Parts: sequence; C-alpha cells; structure tokens
Amino acid sequence: MTHFAQRCGVHDAEREAACRQTAQLIEASGVKRVRMGWCDVHGMLRGKTLMASAAIHALRHGVGMVGTMMLKDSADRTAWKVFESGGAADLPGFEGAANLVLLPDPASFTLLPWSAGTGWLRCQPWFQDATPVSIDSRRVLQQALDKLGTTGFGLKTGLEVEFHIYRIIDTNPQLDPELAGWPGLPPSVEMIHPGYNLQSEAMMDMVDEPMRIVMDTAQALGLPLQSLEIELGPSQVEAVFDATDAMTAADQMVLFRNGVRQALRRAGYHATFMCRPPFPNIMSSGWHLHQSLVERGTGLNAFARASTEPGRTRADARHALSDAGAHWLAGLLAHAEGMTALCTPTVNGYGRFRPNALAPQSILWGQDNRGAMLRVVGGPGDGATRIENRIGEPAANPYLYIASQIHAGLDGLLRGLEPPAASDTPYASEHPRIPTSLGDALAALRADAALNEGLGGDVVHHFCRIKQSEINRHADAKDSTDFERREYFSRT
Repeated sequence: MTHFAQRCGVHDAEREAACRQTAQLIEASGVKRVRMGWCDVHGMLRGKTLMASAAIHALRHGVGMVGTMMLKDSADRTAWKVFESGGAADLPGFEGAANLVLLPDPASFTLLPWSAGTGWLRCQPWFQDATPVSIDSRRVLQQALDKLGTTGFGLKTGLEVEFHIYRIIDTNPQLDPELAGWPGLPPSVEMIHPGYNLQSEAMMDMVDEPMRIVMDTAQALGLPLQSLEIELGPSQVEAVFDATDAMTAADQMVLFRNGVRQALRRAGYHATFMCRPPFPNIMSSGWHLHQSLVERGTGLNAFARASTEPGRTRADARHALSDAGAHWLAGLLAHAEGMTALCTPTVNGYGRFRPNALAPQSILWGQDNRGAMLRVVGGPGDGATRIENRIGEPAANPYLYIASQIHAGLDGLLRGLEPPAASDTPYASEHPRIPTSLGDALAALRADAALNEGLGGDVVHHFCRIKQSEINRHADAKDSTDFERREYFSRT
C-alpha cells in the first residue's frame, strides 16, 4: 500500500533517503517533540507539535489539520462561512472545516536553539485526496519560479529587514484573564534604545543583550546573517542577510521572524515586525528586497552590464542594467500598483509611504536613490548589480512578496517593456503615486490581469477576501490605534 507522500507524487528515492536520515537525527539527538510548521497567508508560522515517534511517522504519512486555518484573517477570524450551504463554494475542499494534510519536507529538519529537545520541520498543506492546495503561499512561489525557469533564469534575492525590539516590563495586560480579548493586548513594554542616532556604536552597546540573542538565533538556525545595525527610530534595528536563491530567502525570512520573536520573548523582550508600532515618534520599518536574475546554466548575474554603451547617462536604465534587467525593471514599474498589496499587506503599513522618510511615495526608479521605489544598485562592470524594491513592509508574506516580483518582472521581460528615465526627485508631486491604502491596493491587484494570471485567480481572490475582512474590521473599530495594537503589535 502506498503512503500519502507517494500518492502526492513527491516521494522518490531521494526523499526516502532524507526521511531515513531525519528519523535517525531525531532519534540520535534526543528530540522529544517536533513542531510541524507551515506559513499562512499572513507570513506567520502555524502548525502542530508532535512527539518524536509521531513526527517520524508524519514524514511519509503527513498529519491532519483543520482547513479553516488557511481561511483566517489577521485576527484569526474565518473569512468564509464554511458551515453554511454554499458558504465556501468559491474554495472547493474547504466546506465544513474539512481536514487538510500537512506534509513535511524531511530535508528541512532543524533543532530550535531556544527550545531544548525541540525539532522543527517545514510543512505544506495538501488536500486529503493528495492534490495540492493552490492557495498555499509557498506553492505560489514554487510555481512562479518554475515559470521563470522556462526562460533560462533563476532569481537571487537579498533580505534587508527593519524591525523593533522592546523590553517587556509587565505581561499582565496580555495574560490577565480579565483583559482577554479577540485578539488580545500585547505586554507593556519600554524601548531598548532612544533612537535618532543612526548606527550609533554607543546604542549598539546599549542593546547588546537583545542583539546578541538575534545573532545567536539566526546563526544557530543556519541563516546567512551579514550584519545587525541600529536604525534611526526609537527601539528600531535592522538585519541584513547574504543573497541566496529566492525560495531559500523566503524560507529564511519566515524562520528568522519566528525564531527572533520566540527567542527574545524567553529573555523578556518583545520583537515586532509591524511597520509602525503604536507609539509617538516612531519610524516606520521597511523590508527592502534586493533582486537579480541569474543564468541557470552559469549562475552569472543576468542584470550586470560589462560596460555602458556610448551616449548612455545615469538616467538611462541601460547605464547600469543589461537588457534583461531593464525589461525586468519596466515590469516592476508597470505592475507596481497591483503588487503593492502583496508587498505591504496591512492597514498599518500604508502610513510609511510619506515624503523624505527613506520610504517610497511614487512609482519610479532611481540610480542608487533611497527615496525611489526601485533603487538600481551597482553599475558597469559590477557583478552584483541589482534592483532594490523598497516598497515592502517586514510583516509581508515572503512567498507572495517575491512571487509578485517574479510575475511583474517576467511580464516586462517577455513583452520587452522599456522603463522611463530615472528620477532624482522621488518626492515630486508629478509622479504617479503608490496606492495610499490597503483598499486601493487590493483594487489595483484585482485589476492587474498579468498578476492575476500569474498568481492564479483563486490565489488573488483568497488573498483579497481575507484582507478585505481586515479592512472592514479596521473601519468598524471604535479606536483604530487599539485595533492596530491588538491586531499587529501583539502578534506580527
């Protein structure tokens, strides 16, 4: 009799060997429990904790999970009426809160450095009939990369992530049963540094303990952490990682956020990847995504240009970028409005798009200009030439964020789109604006034919419905700051 992984069509001799190796690691390491984690539409890890023997069994047979886990908005409310006739007709397989099956990747096994005796496995959901779940965000990126691969290219991405760390001074608001809510309050906190002293060495010393925890956690998880920095805002920091292939980078972003939150919490700190924490005088956090195409056969940077053609100026994309890079840049610009909701998916994130704040406001590109939405980094003869998209917030689902880049850039590449001249006035009023609200961004996503075709209509429909639920509840909230404190600061 075949087991579930075989029925899914993903189990071969290589996977079987990985299952055996992982089982041996679990038994030899003395692991008592294994967390089976998968990434939801909001970019958060969810899952089940299995005892060691059950985890080994699940490597081939999977483990059940309630299907409504994939239908939750940011407050964990189910956005479909799954118990009403036709309530989930637009998402076959989810009616009645039917079970899905989480199937782990045996090669993803790792020990969690902050939790003794605990292992972790990355999982993806499948229907019980062994067919894939199309709205699984990691699968969305897999399909985007497969499509890109038909052109002979892969995608290399680098993560540059800003976030905030606070010291917990009282857990009572969060854990007092008399104050319980849906969602609940965060703990009471204080800042770890006063801010407004960018990359201050004195402030780095002030925050040595939490930054050491971030460093140790990232390195123990095998993440390619390059640097940790003091950012401009109060209690704000930044982590930069070496560039990797796009799927690895997305997986690393999920692991990093999850690990940092948990490891810091055990030491009395609260980390948040919310764009704009609910306090006065904060600075917004961004997630700057560096990207370049690579030739699959050689691994060479397909954006790099050996030399500039005569007559080209820095305002011309081909001053620094190859033809493929220029077309990719044009595709990102053409679909900027449609991709915004996938890059900045919270109501809170749209407060970041303001002038002179090292954040973008308009749809344009610039040559090494940090006020531009798209910053071209590098130049002729630079093998690391790349495009930095500065539109994202650190709470974004990394699989959807990166998939949106692929489908936008690929459309530019396949249609041979040409970018306009670079801008050196990124906050001038004449430029077309980035959507100024999540609602406007969702409308732009629904209207973008290329993104709908690339991502899949069911994926766009699922994402927009869940995010519309978030918008509606924010609009109905009596206190929008309290909404964002509970919805984002407490959980994101």
